[in-house]
Amino acid sequence: MPIRLVVSDVDGTLVTPEKTLTPATVAAVERLRARGIAFTVASSRPPVGLRPLVAALGLTLPMGAFNGSTLVGPDLAVIAEAFVPEAAARTAAARFAEAGIDLWVFADGAWWLRDPAGPYTDLERRTLQAEPRVAADLAPLLDRAAKLVGVSRDAAGLAACETALAAELGSGAAVHRSQTYYLDVTPPGADKGRFVARLARDLGIPAAEVATLGDMANDVAMFEASGLGIAMGNAADAVKRAARAVTAGNDADGFARAVARYVLGEGG
Repeated sequence: MPIRLVVSDVDGTLVTPEKTLTPATVAAVERLRARGIAFTVASSRPPVGLRPLVAALGLTLPMGAFNGSTLVGPDLAVIAEAFVPEAAARTAAARFAEAGIDLWVFADGAWWLRDPAGPYTDLERRTLQAEPRVAADLAPLLDRAAKLVGVSRDAAGLAACETALAAELGSGAAVHRSQTYYLDVTPPGADKGRFVARLARDLGIPAAEVATLGDMANDVAMFEASGLGIAMGNAADAVKRAARAVTAGNDADGFARAVARYVLGEGG
């Protein structure tokens, strides 16, 4: 089937490990546009973290922030949003504290944390091109959180926390790592796959004519909602098995290569 819509994850997929867009990636998006193929992104980032992509890639369609649970336009105006149920948010915060995992809360349009010098804070500043707000107590934010993030340099420990917390919360929240060092807790029933399905429906495009690209477990739902799921070369084996195709890594223009080979049929 010809592809009429492409939806890409951002970190680990569209951008390099240094969080930049390569010339090849920008050119690939331009070629999609020239062929009349729609393009947008679904990301674990908050809306503000998508702003740099809008200008660089000329995005005009709605985007899925917070793993698809918040829909925003290219002007970052909120189209629809959901929040983590308070009980689930408080349980997650407690489990992070017990495990010695730093907590970030995205609420009231801002990124909140306790320690501005904590793990990966500088990386997130560069990624979002935004500054966090510091609060000694994050508990008052947990009744209106769009996303909670557990942050840790202990990848194995965070993976274990992911498994345990997902089992404890069940259908009360979505629990997935968006990076090996970030564990996202987002609203239930509002994942990247549902974002893709909604957008395709709004555009009148069958799922079979949608291609999606990603690298983490939270991207598998996009693969399931599209006719062509493409895993990055840097993805875990389980993510690759869930995809129909595998491209190069995000350190080797994997996105651009996938567009050329699997979407545009240009080879490469």
